Amino acid sequence: MSECQHVADLPRPEPAPLSGACLECDAAGSHPVQLRLCLVCGHVGCCDSSPHRHASQHFRDTGHPAMRSFEPGETWRWCFVDGSIV
Repeated sequence: MSECQHVADLPRPEPAPLSGACLECDAAGSHPVQLRLCLVCGHVGCCDSSPHRHASQHFRDTGHPAMRSFEPGETWRWCFVDGSIV
């Protein structure tokens, strides 16, 4: 697994989570499957297996290129631009 340029350009250390849940799902009364953390701003959104796919929507709305799993014990990261695990 190599680090793409989009992840290499991100702030270090990564931003603090803005919340511990997908606020969009909470507001809609929906239940996320898993959570993702934006590595640019700390937005927490639900994964693409969730009904509303708020993490991907956050990328489309902001252009923030990378996120990581926000699940306990998971450390993988995803680059939306490259479409790959980094």
